[in-house]
Amino acid sequence: MVTARILCTDLAGLRAQALGLAEAAGMDADMRTLEFQPPWDKISPRLWPNIHWAVGADAFEPPLPAVVLGCGGAGARVAAGLRGPGVKAVAIQHPRMNLNKFDLVMAARHDGITGANVIVTRTALHRVTQPRLAAELIKWAPVFAPYRRPLLAVLLGGSNGRYRFEAAQGRELAGHLAALIRRDRIGVVITPSRRTAPEIVKILRETLEPLGGWIWDGAGENPYFGMLACADAILCTADSVSMVSEAVATSVPVFLLRLPGKSARIGAFMDSLVDAGRVHDFAGKLELWDTQSLDDTQMAAQQMRDRLGL
Repeated sequence: MVTARILCTDLAGLRAQALGLAEAAGMDADMRTLEFQPPWDKISPRLWPNIHWAVGADAFEPPLPAVVLGCGGAGARVAAGLRGPGVKAVAIQHPRMNLNKFDLVMAARHDGITGANVIVTRTALHRVTQPRLAAELIKWAPVFAPYRRPLLAVLLGGSNGRYRFEAAQGRELAGHLAALIRRDRIGVVITPSRRTAPEIVKILRETLEPLGGWIWDGAGENPYFGMLACADAILCTADSVSMVSEAVATSVPVFLLRLPGKSARIGAFMDSLVDAGRVHDFAGKLELWDTQSLDDTQMAAQQMRDRLGL
C-alpha cells in the first residue's frame, strides 16, 4: 500500500480533507500535524525563507514516502519543499504559491484556479462515504431512536475571523428550533464544534433540552458521522466549507444558517449550492425535498492515482 504523509495544521477541516483524499485513494495515511517555530509562527508561510527553520522536525522525518499531501497554506508550503526524486507533492486547497511547485493541486471550484496539474472539485474533499454512513447508521440508529421524526441534525461552527456566531445568533437559532419542535413536533440533535462558543451551547441547551432536544456534551464517542447517517435533514452554520461539503455528501436535504460577516470565497461556495438546489437557506421552517449525494472525493482520488501513476 502506498503511504501518503499528510502535512497540515491542527484544524479539523484540513485533517478531514487530507484524510478523506488518502482514504479514497486507498493510501496509508501518515499524519504529521505542523508545529511552527518562533518567530516564523507569526509570519505568513509565503514569506518563510526556509521551511526547516519554520516547521518542527517531525514533518521531515525520514524516510519520506512516495506522496506528501499538504493541506492549507502552510501544509502546501512544506509539501512543495519536500518534493523531489521519488517524492510527489500534492496541494489540497489553493496553495497561494506557484502551482508548478506541485505535481498536483486539488482545488474546489470556488478556489477559482485551473491548470494542467489542477483537479477541480465542486466541494471540499472529505471522509463521508456511503459505506461509512451505512456503518454509522447501524451503530447510531438505536441512540437516536427515541427522538421524533423527521430528525434534524444541527452542525455548529463558530466565529472564525470572517463570520460571527455569537450569543445573538445563538438565541435566534434556539428560538427557531424551539418553534419547530413545538409546531412541527420534529426531533432535534445538535453537535457543537471546537469553535462553538460555550455561551451558545448554554443557550441552546437551556432552550431545547426541556423540549426534548439533544446536544452532545463532548463526552464519549463523537456522534458526528452518526448524526449525518441518521438525519432526515441537516442544518449547518454557513461558516465552514468542509462541514457543508460533508453534509451534502449525504442524500438528505441540507439547510444553511447564514451568519453575519463576509467571505467572498466561502459565500460563493454556499451560493453555488443554493443555485444548484442542493441546499436551501434556513428560514425557520423544515420543508423536505428530494435530493441526492454531491461528492467528488472518490473522483479526485482516482484521478490522483492515475496522474501520479500509483
